[in-house]
Formats: sequence, C-alpha cells, structure tokens
Amino acid sequence: MTALVLRFAAPLQSWGTSSRFTRRNTDLAPSRSGVIGLLASACGVRRADDLGAFTHLRVGVRVDQEGQLERDFQTARSPDGSQVMPLSTRFYLADAVFCVAVEGDAELLDRVRAALRRPAAPLFLGRRSCPPAGRLVEAVIDGDIRTALATVPWLASPAVRRKRASDREVTVDVVLDCPPDTPGSDVVRDVPISFDPRHRQYSWRSVHRDTVTIPNPDHRPPPDEHPHDPMELLGSPS
Repeated sequence: MTALVLRFAAPLQSWGTSSRFTRRNTDLAPSRSGVIGLLASACGVRRADDLGAFTHLRVGVRVDQEGQLERDFQTARSPDGSQVMPLSTRFYLADAVFCVAVEGDAELLDRVRAALRRPAAPLFLGRRSCPPAGRLVEAVIDGDIRTALATVPWLASPAVRRKRASDREVTVDVVLDCPPDTPGSDVVRDVPISFDPRHRQYSWRSVHRDTVTIPNPDHRPPPDEHPHDPMELLGSPS
C-alpha cells in the first residue's frame, strides 16, 4: 500500500462542492473532486475523458493551516459596455496550507508524481484563479492515508510555525475517505464521474472527520524561568 503526499498552498484556494449560480462557496478543505481534477489535469486527461483510472484512489486531507475566508464581490459588463453581467459573490481561502494524501496503486501514483513535476496542463487549487505556490509533491509513504497524514511533518508556513514554537506537538483536523458504515461518518457529493462541461456528474462518498497530533519541527523549549534574587549573592543565613 502506497500513499502520495501533496502540499496544497497558495495565496488563494477555493473548493466548492455546493456552489450554485452567482454564489460560489468554498469548503474549508480540498474536495475529492478538486484533488482528482488536479491529478487528472497533470496527467493530460481532458474534461470529456474517462476518469476510471482514478476511481479507486482514496483521499485524505490534513488541515495544517486553516487560512482565512475571503469574499470577492464581482461585477462585469460586456466589452462594449452595453450589457451588465449578473453580479456574483465568490469565496476563497486565503493563506491556507493542506497536506493531501492519495492512496492507491503504486504504478499509478508513480505516473501521477512524475506528471505533477511536469504537468500536461496548468494546475489550479479549485479555480483557475488559484495556481499552487511552491512544491506540490511532498513525499511517498509506505502505508495508508491515515499513516501518511500522521507521519509527514507539519507543513504550515514558517511564520505560523514560529508562533507555535513553544508547542512540542500540534493537533490538526483531518478528513478521510471511509467505508459507508463507519460510525460518525458524513456523506458528501464530490466524487467526480465526469468533468465534461456538457454533462457534469458527481456521486456520493463517506468521509470521517477526526484529528491527528503531529510533532512541531520548529519546537523550541522556553527558557527556564529563574526569578532574579538580589540577595542570592550574600548566601543563605547560617
């Protein structure tokens, strides 16, 4: 069993699974459809192509840096200014960082890893206005997605890690693919069947929301507290 670990970081990300019409929401973590879409795009799979090769992949997400929810209110006109386009509201996650683990066939993951380093098409974190920043491929782990998310070091930005330098460990949220009968699981509709713009299709999956505690690689123990005693130099009374 092999898991490919990816780092999703960018100034803006947007993972909409319930967007409708002029209101485009974002989930607080990458969706399965968004992850599969990025992998397929890197491999040169076109929107109308079959996604069967990616069907059996399991996906897990660790929220290493929550980011901040931002709203963008958009207005537009036709090029000649004669027609006003519908107003739209779009939501984004600013400065978020996610650790994404993808579990599946080792041969397929090797192909995906090579494609992510030289993608066949531009890659985006949810929307075309959200290209990734920095490295995408973080590691390859022998084990399942839970093992991978519990093994890979904390991927938050240096500024965030410095703020938590006194913490030896950090506890972060995870969202994992799971069997439908898993106690406490939720059902979400973000399994892509077809990205064909003429007939997009999505199915349901079960996810389990949990937490994982991981070491802080920037941990610095606080200095020993020793209150100053001016009488200490005189020694203790006999």
